[in-house]
Amino acid sequence: MLTRRDLNRALLARQLLLERSPLGPLEAIERLVGLPAQAPNPPYVGLWTRLREFQVEDLSGLLTSRAAVRTPLMRATPHLVSARDAMDIRPFLQVVQERSLSDPLRERLRGADPGQVVEAGRALVEQRPYTVKELGAALAAQWPEADPAALGAAARAGVALVQVPPHGLWGAVGQPAYTSAEHWLGAGDGPRMSLDDLVVRYFAAFGPATVRDVQAWSGLGGLREVVERLGDRLVDYRSEDGSELLDVPDAPLPHPDTPAPGRYLADFDATLSAYDDSTRIMDDRDRRDVFAVPGVVPGTVLVDGFVRAIWTIDRKKGAATLVVRPLFQIPTRDVQELTEEGERLLAFAAPDATRRDVRFNSRW
Repeated sequence: MLTRRDLNRALLARQLLLERSPLGPLEAIERLVGLPAQAPNPPYVGLWTRLREFQVEDLSGLLTSRAAVRTPLMRATPHLVSARDAMDIRPFLQVVQERSLSDPLRERLRGADPGQVVEAGRALVEQRPYTVKELGAALAAQWPEADPAALGAAARAGVALVQVPPHGLWGAVGQPAYTSAEHWLGAGDGPRMSLDDLVVRYFAAFGPATVRDVQAWSGLGGLREVVERLGDRLVDYRSEDGSELLDVPDAPLPHPDTPAPGRYLADFDATLSAYDDSTRIMDDRDRRDVFAVPGVVPGTVLVDGFVRAIWTIDRKKGAATLVVRPLFQIPTRDVQELTEEGERLLAFAAPDATRRDVRFNSRW
């Protein structure tokens, strides 16, 4: 039987949050099965939090060299993944992309055949990169009765799209422009993994976890059958409430009293969205504050391995202030540790600031 703290320390170890890792950024991205990338900067902060030596240029170089890409994957949301994972994982999640095209959007296609829209969209983005809005407007020239937004959404769901630089580079602004993964990365040599392999990689990065957890992370349903056929590739435990927890053999399971340093997690960090039940890292009472705005997951602060605050960086007249908004009273010793870590974060995220400060608000 594994306690909540057992699961917490396992998660921190798998996610490189107990101590910074010597891994290179590309290896870390694959170890973590990608990082959420709904905005340009969070993956940079996510890697900085986890790796011993990481600079902005390390990830920018991976994106411009096409070794890594930003593409809609798990839950149909943008993720930063290696180029080979982009090609290998997308086919298993195609059904998730198609499900993201809601019934109201389908109705607004007004007779346009989705398959034809997808092929026309592919042809366009392989001529030059398009934003989704631009793509919808271009497709409307062929289907003038359809809603351009629906046309763009249909193409986005059907074509494996990747964002092209400069979007995704540190500090980028504006809407991302897309081309097809095949056009950007090449056809490749065919898939190097199965759906079974992807599920095993989830447990290696986030386990021990339930079948409902891996389904919540991926957006896929019906994974019980996959888990059952994995057999000896997985081991099982029980949670405090009796739920079955699955894991890969010999994966790290640190002692629950293992010290956990203060950490600043990036916006949209996967540790908060990788579970159906995220109580291993966040109290239920705090979810309302963390997920207060639909579609937005702010940067969070770990104290003793659990979410205890929300952070933002305010920029004004050349100054950068890291504002920490506690969700409960943070002990003085942890405030000191987080102040020092916050100063390092500001040096990374705002190197051009003429003044840098870390400020703790008295209440959220």
